[in-house]
Amino acid sequence: MPSTFHSIETAKRSLYTQTAALNTTGHNIANANTEGYTRQTVKMRASIPMEAYGINRSNVPGQLGTGVEFDAIERIREKFLDSQYRGENTELGSWTIRSNTLDKLQQIMNEPSDTGIRKVLDNFYKSWSDLSKDPESVTARTIVKENALALTDAMNHMSKQLSNLSADLTSNVEAKSSELQSYVNSIADLNQSITKIEGLGDNANDLRDQRDLIVDKISKIVNVTVTDTDQGYNVNMGGQALVTGFAPTTGINGAFLQAAFASNDLQGGEVHGMIISRDQFVADYTAQMDNLANTLANGDISVTLPKGSVLPEGTVLNGVTYTGTSRTLQSDLTVTVKGLNGLHQLGYTQENKDANGNMVAGKPFFVASNNGGTITAGNITLNTAIADNPNAIAASLRVTGTAPTEELVKGNNTLASLMSNLKLNNFTSVSTGNTATIDSFFSSMVGQLGIEAQEATRQTQNSTALVSQVETMRQSVSGVSLDEEMSNMIKFQHAYSAAARFMTTFDQLLDKLINSTGVVGR
Repeated sequence: MPSTFHSIETAKRSLYTQTAALNTTGHNIANANTEGYTRQTVKMRASIPMEAYGINRSNVPGQLGTGVEFDAIERIREKFLDSQYRGENTELGSWTIRSNTLDKLQQIMNEPSDTGIRKVLDNFYKSWSDLSKDPESVTARTIVKENALALTDAMNHMSKQLSNLSADLTSNVEAKSSELQSYVNSIADLNQSITKIEGLGDNANDLRDQRDLIVDKISKIVNVTVTDTDQGYNVNMGGQALVTGFAPTTGINGAFLQAAFASNDLQGGEVHGMIISRDQFVADYTAQMDNLANTLANGDISVTLPKGSVLPEGTVLNGVTYTGTSRTLQSDLTVTVKGLNGLHQLGYTQENKDANGNMVAGKPFFVASNNGGTITAGNITLNTAIADNPNAIAASLRVTGTAPTEELVKGNNTLASLMSNLKLNNFTSVSTGNTATIDSFFSSMVGQLGIEAQEATRQTQNSTALVSQVETMRQSVSGVSLDEEMSNMIKFQHAYSAAARFMTTFDQLLDKLINSTGVVGR
């Protein structure tokens, strides 16, 4: 015969189990909008059955059920989706930074527009054309000077913006390294806490959620792989350990991440995008702008000097030194000169004669502001002698007489015309040896930037779609559905009520048995 109180125990177990299920449902509902929260469920199972109590084995067929119990409260989570999400999130982090950097570079280039480098170059060439129409005009010379200053200022400003962008990316790498160090320390602490709790037989579900959320955040900063061990997560960045059980890697800074990038351990994430953006994109366009400035000033160009031109005393062209009467060209002469500077030094200014009675030849038009260094976009400037005195601009290639009675042919515009036509001349790049017009060099740079920005935008959009897709799949498994939880709540509530009713019924039966049996006729 079974125990009199057996059913009371069965009802009690049911009440405890349904209470746990209701509490867990409430916990899920409360955290429906909590970032990183994983839906939890109570693992119910039929408790171990037993034979009916008695001196001898019961003849009743089957075993007597003892009700329900739960052995764990578990998270509903799929590791494969976690790994997939982190891989796609790493790609998204890298491409997002690259796309943002290229967008900033496009804003710095500011092309096509009416205020960019191309427009300033056009104004510079046009001012030379205007000077060729009236080479003695002080106003026209001043306009050439001002347009030259505008051109150098535009290049200086663009170079400064590129330098600032590079410095900003470097500081962001340092900021991300501090954030990464904080996350790594937190994972090591959580590993220790989770191990202690689960060593007592419980599941540390909420702490595991916090740890997984931190790993998700790390995956956007750098590429990570995760291994679950007896001491918690081991987190690696390529071959570089970030967390090993309870021990976090210390000393994570910009140099640490730069070294990881160099060793190919750092292959994705925001930091990867920052280093790529700084060392490839920004550095490349800085070098191209520097080359553009130096090529304009000193790149080889081929020009044809017309018959009758008089070269400055001691000029060397094509290996020939021109002096005395040989200075006057007897026929057209095609020569190669060192950029705008070289061409400008073949002409004559409106300044007073030199000590030997010769007309003053043109000086280098553009110079480096750091006193004779290589010309770059950051240091290119108008020669101070020209900036202080527009008459130092050379526009003529003709003089009459010989020293000391040599005189400038007033109104000659030969050099000014050659200068204005440089817009159409091919320059040989100082750094690459390629040949094209200055406009073509700049157009090539802008075109390259446009294509790279377009590709980065496409990759970012693709990565965003993939991350969203995987996250949707992950949420379908791990996310909290309020409709489902409300349905579960009603189900568990009815189960609890039924168990309570079952207990009440047996309480009444026991009352009848204990208080009413054997009292008839008293």
